[in-house]
Amino acid sequence: MLFDLTDLRLFIYIAELKSLTRAAERMHLSLAAASNRVKEMESRFGVRLLYRENKGVQLSPAGETLLVHAQQFMQQVERMKSEMQQYNNGIKGHIRIFANTTAVTEFMPEVLGEFLARHPHVNVAMEERLNQDIVRAVQEGTADIGIVAGMNQVPGLEFLNFSTDHLVLVAAPDHPLAAAGSTSFASTLEYEHIGLHEGSTLQHFLTRIVAESGQQLKLRIQVRSFEAMCRMIAAKVGIGVLPQSVAARYAQSMGLVIVQLTEPWAARERSVVVQKLGTLPQYARELVDFICTRAGKAETEAQ
Repeated sequence: MLFDLTDLRLFIYIAELKSLTRAAERMHLSLAAASNRVKEMESRFGVRLLYRENKGVQLSPAGETLLVHAQQFMQQVERMKSEMQQYNNGIKGHIRIFANTTAVTEFMPEVLGEFLARHPHVNVAMEERLNQDIVRAVQEGTADIGIVAGMNQVPGLEFLNFSTDHLVLVAAPDHPLAAAGSTSFASTLEYEHIGLHEGSTLQHFLTRIVAESGQQLKLRIQVRSFEAMCRMIAAKVGIGVLPQSVAARYAQSMGLVIVQLTEPWAARERSVVVQKLGTLPQYARELVDFICTRAGKAETEAQ
């Protein structure tokens, strides 16, 4: 074995404190024992990890590389300990979900509310990420379940389509495009837009579409939620592109107009992404089924 957890903790402390002596004290090791551990790691890796100087120690290039991996490894160990500790507190399962903006803010709260009520011993961690980051996380095992829109099949992953995400233009009633019924996205670019924050999947998608066309998006303001977007649109700050299911909910209460976009990309398939559905724990497979049935039904009703 190249190292153990004590070796990694010791090495991280050495890097932080720039002192072998102080790192040994923090680890409750003798200086000789700490020095021997470092020498053994250097011998096993076949490289020098530290430069010993009068003022302390400095990491070699190899030591810097080891430090990065040691920190990542220890973070994973702490995460494992945290998740395993939950079993002592009555938690029998843990599911990690990475999802796009619409999923996180619109339909997943209701889906998880019902699912968790039926599964009190399951814990869920959900994070909003961009589509490509979601797929990468599922590939690497960082996330158990991903929820994306407009993504093609990726080798080694299973995509389960559960609904179609239609993007539409939303405008105030007296806006020049409000009476159009339908319009191209390109025709909207001469007007000022309301956008979501930079980390949102939808904003990233629209920014890419505009960049590929060689045009510019006139972003008047960016906000954190679809509701805030609609409030800005109602206040005539600008127009915005939203999922139709979201737009339909706010259009009635805020007196907004929905205009269909004519581009083919306006219709995007929503999918649950997993490595292999059959290898997920039973409770995770049940959550996938919840997402596919509840979310798909909710969007159909909204439209």
